[in-house]
Amino acid sequence: MQWDDVRYFLALAREGSLSAGARTLGVEHSTMSRRVGQLEAALGLRLFDRLPRGWQLTQEGENLLPQALALETGMAGMLRAASAQHALSGQVRLTAPPQLLNHVLLPLLTTFRQRYPDIDLTLLGEQRRARLEQGEADLALRLDEANTPELIARPLAKVGYALYGTARWRETRPGERLFIGFDDSLAGMFLKRWLDQHAGERRVALRGNDLDTHFQAAKQGLAVALLPHFLARSAPELIQLDSPPTPDKTLYLLMHPDVRRAPRVRALADFIIDALPNALA
Repeated sequence: MQWDDVRYFLALAREGSLSAGARTLGVEHSTMSRRVGQLEAALGLRLFDRLPRGWQLTQEGENLLPQALALETGMAGMLRAASAQHALSGQVRLTAPPQLLNHVLLPLLTTFRQRYPDIDLTLLGEQRRARLEQGEADLALRLDEANTPELIARPLAKVGYALYGTARWRETRPGERLFIGFDDSLAGMFLKRWLDQHAGERRVALRGNDLDTHFQAAKQGLAVALLPHFLARSAPELIQLDSPPTPDKTLYLLMHPDVRRAPRVRALADFIIDALPNALA
């Protein structure tokens, strides 16, 4: 005998018809009939009379109804106790690049908050690497592979880049385009290296060390910027321009092995693993 079959028995006993009971559980009436039949077979008893006006409990069904209700109450109590044991409450700290946090992750978190109302989030939008080994954050999203063996790194998605600008730059000859570049404080950044090589002798009219500044400047039509697709597609005024292919970066979710055992951290990690790749597709 399976507990799920008892659920179908109770729904049918309460509603009195296959269709009403099926609606209660969100299944087809054929499923309702099959599952009740399974229970009758397991018990060796006929629990319902199949009448034209509906399904009516037999005397055997009436006799077993209190035990079925007790099973339902016990199962609900067990689920409540298990939920309490999971301790899906408390604080989880996540660090991520600001643009990814603001433009991709934040819109998804309404669903997470509805699912886990007792988990409080601290979101750290910063370019520097928080030291997970020292407890500065529980989870981290990074656009490169972790080189710290103490951390678990889960690849989530490829993040692509391209040159973007307003419509006027699509009409401008490539040799006359102006660029938005990265300043020398980001000399080792792969985006800067690619853009410097592509721009060549052409003029870099504006420089900055923050991708949001590049994004806003491109939206204003000041020049052409190298932007991740997820950021540029949030601005309808930006158009992807022809350019040589840019290298993709892999987005990783990082956590320390010790904190992944905390249910609240695992809940956010699982949510990100499920939702973020689709949002970046």
